[in-house]
Amino acid sequence: MIKYKIQIILLALTLTFSLATHAETIDGRVVGVSDGDTLTMLDAGKTQFKIRLAAIDAPEKAQAFGQSGKEKLSDICYGKQASVTVVDTDRYGRTVGEVVCDGTNANEAMIQSGLAWVYRKYAKGYGHFYAFEEDAKVARRGLWADPNPTAPWEWRKAKRNH
Repeated sequence: MIKYKIQIILLALTLTFSLATHAETIDGRVVGVSDGDTLTMLDAGKTQFKIRLAAIDAPEKAQAFGQSGKEKLSDICYGKQASVTVVDTDRYGRTVGEVVCDGTNANEAMIQSGLAWVYRKYAKGYGHFYAFEEDAKVARRGLWADPNPTAPWEWRKAKRNH
């Protein structure tokens, strides 16, 4: 049974690395951070890219912990070299991707810090993020210190309905 589980894990890792090597990447310097899940970077040719971190959703600026999320992502990425593995383009034309800044996976770090949720609607392929979120909840890090935090998608929905 253990041998079977190890084989499954190795197969999953092989597929992940295989897909990652074929994915488009953008390399550049982070020149702006809008909030806890969106940043701006410039590549070597000075082309600007608005990047939305894949599979996470951080509190909006006007929401509780919104400013803390922006500050955390700034600490991780602002002014640093970044590599983005492109996953998609969102409806606003932003590049959606997995962001690594000076060796730190920003998507994972935001969840681990408790300053972002796993964005359930867009988390396919990012199942391992749920363990990071659960760990942050148990440790009451970031927004999980609040006894009843409001997920950003719920907050946005409530704002639209007013």
